[in-house]
Amino acid sequence: MGQEIQHSEFSDADFHVFAEQLSQETQRLADYLRDDCVEADTGTCGLELEACLIDSSLRPAPDNEAFIALLDDPLVVPELAKFNFELNTPPFPVAPNLLSAVHSYMKDQWQRCQQAAHQMNLDICQVGILPSLRDDDLNLNNVSARQRYIALNHQILKGRQFRPLDIAIEGAVDHLRLEHNDVMTEAATTSLQIHLQVAPSDFARYYNASLLASALLVAAGANAPLVFEQDLWDESRVPLFEQSVALPCFISGSGTVVHRVTFGSGYCKHSAAELFQENLQAFPVLLPILDDERDALAHLQLHNGTIWRWNRPLVHINTNGQLQLRLEHRSLPAGPTTTDSVANIALFYGLVAWLSNNLYELNPPNFEYVRQNFYTAARWGLDAELDWLDGRRASAADILLHQGLPAAIQSLTTLGFDGAEVDYFLSEVMRERIARRRTGAHWQREFFLNNHRDTRALMEAYQYQCTQGAVHTW
Repeated sequence: MGQEIQHSEFSDADFHVFAEQLSQETQRLADYLRDDCVEADTGTCGLELEACLIDSSLRPAPDNEAFIALLDDPLVVPELAKFNFELNTPPFPVAPNLLSAVHSYMKDQWQRCQQAAHQMNLDICQVGILPSLRDDDLNLNNVSARQRYIALNHQILKGRQFRPLDIAIEGAVDHLRLEHNDVMTEAATTSLQIHLQVAPSDFARYYNASLLASALLVAAGANAPLVFEQDLWDESRVPLFEQSVALPCFISGSGTVVHRVTFGSGYCKHSAAELFQENLQAFPVLLPILDDERDALAHLQLHNGTIWRWNRPLVHINTNGQLQLRLEHRSLPAGPTTTDSVANIALFYGLVAWLSNNLYELNPPNFEYVRQNFYTAARWGLDAELDWLDGRRASAADILLHQGLPAAIQSLTTLGFDGAEVDYFLSEVMRERIARRRTGAHWQREFFLNNHRDTRALMEAYQYQCTQGAVHTW
């Protein structure tokens, strides 16, 4: 969950002291990893699901403060805009029934949120970008009442010398070009974020596997083709989020330019410490909040939370003083349904398990090809042509159907996942979605173009279809 702060104005001294603390904690993290002072549990899975509040006109409803107060659930929190909120789950341990346990929890949590919204004559929607959203919904009058968001907006614009953000996305059908004087276009993007706890000795393999899997995941899970009634990429969240907080940074030595939202600058060679060292050296501090009361890595964690890698390392010191290390995967959109989300989680878990255990034998492409795969898949979805293992080039759909899905299923079975659950989420749901080319993005685009680009009708059909089953059945 996004960490709240107490104020949004900072002095030069705040930045200087924070930078010193950040440097010390980056070294402290390296010491934790070197001394193996690490929590033993691995493989646990936690989730964050972002969603939208909508009114009777199926338009965004800026009422998350009242909604969250009525719900009274500490695991449901505000997001950037007043019409956004985020559902969080506890960590689920590795067990044969992990997939059904996640599904049951998310389904119950979603129903509770829906009931609270209905009490306010509202509804809720899980979708990568709300089709009924308009550009004029995204202004600072609709920013959630949290100091973190106000401060981030100011610091990002300050880093840009208050030049407006330029949003430019070229789709196969339409093209979007606009300017924004704030970061609120980020609020258009709602996602499913997966947290996987890993052992430090395994982190580099898992991180690199997640990089490689990202293109397949974003192609199979795409659910954001429309931005302000323009038909753009299958997963338009990716370019929109990257451009919404565009603040370029230069990595000295490598000559690489990266952004705060980034696919990264390369494979991880040995340790998660490399990524935090890059955080320290390449990314200017945005929120210099000094904290003497939280855990030993408080400043490092806060700084890491302002760098949005699509695959991001997360660290935490537990109550026993041990380091907990997690890999957060951020490429997947919200929705269309809870069942679709769990199928996406199963695919992530299975692909990463397969690739991490066989990474070097599989002869993966170099990083620049992997990076380009991600953006190609975000644009073209399952039809994207990708550079894959052993120099092979094929569509995302073909790779998934003939290699990725069978390997993911076998890997989950080897890990001890219940065979019937794996078969349901990966064979019945995911395989059928891919074989029918029926992602959320494909369904939205087809309906939109066949119904005179009517987003109100699209929203009505989307909300109705969400009650009928996974998206491949729509």
